[in-house]
Amino acid sequence: MRSRSANRSGIVIRRRVTPAGDIIVTLLTPQGKLKAIARGGVRGPLSSRLNLFHHVGVQIYQTPGNDLATVQQAVLEGALPSLAQPGRYAFAHLMAEFADALFQEGEFSEQAFELFAGALRGVAHQPDPEWVALVMSYKLLALAGFVPQTARCARCGAPAPAHPDPLGGQLLCARCAALPAYPAEALDFLQGVVRRTVRESMAHPLSAEQRPALWRALERFVTAQVGSVQSWRQLVPTALSA
Repeated sequence: MRSRSANRSGIVIRRRVTPAGDIIVTLLTPQGKLKAIARGGVRGPLSSRLNLFHHVGVQIYQTPGNDLATVQQAVLEGALPSLAQPGRYAFAHLMAEFADALFQEGEFSEQAFELFAGALRGVAHQPDPEWVALVMSYKLLALAGFVPQTARCARCGAPAPAHPDPLGGQLLCARCAALPAYPAEALDFLQGVVRRTVRESMAHPLSAEQRPALWRALERFVTAQVGSVQSWRQLVPTALSA
């Protein structure tokens, strides 16, 4: 059988080392998500190149019938060293797992790649990485086709809902809700984050006191619509425990 060789450029969003010393990586590329294995990678130069969040160019080959491509070569094209900082790493890891849950292998999306790359750069360089992660998470959701219902109550369809939905992460009207309404600023964020540009949302960050409720809404919506992103509570405990 003839093997299929290709060159790809992407960002490492997942990395796992096997007991045999192989490195299994998942890359988000403009051509879609790609999963590949670097055999014996921990004992060679590929180990340092195929690190989480690295932007790499890889040469891969894949035989027909084999779901896992093999990395032959990897060249480091870009890195964000500041993501190793404790206050930034947690949010970068969250964004990587989030992107892994939202996008499928082989699903072409250059826009998804550019949006995720921009999210990592923002988390790496902006003074408020939490706000970057929150805004960009909602943007990635919308790009993947998951848009929270904010114009009508998620249960009865009544207009102008303003209360948290503790199960689905959307909005409820006063009649259906058991929780107090969102503060005006938080409600405005939820209603407008999808249609506003990233620049507009970044220019009006919410206070630290209002963010936990937004993280909870995001987590519940993603869990209901996409599936569980297991690392959220471990990675952002202060945002989700309040």
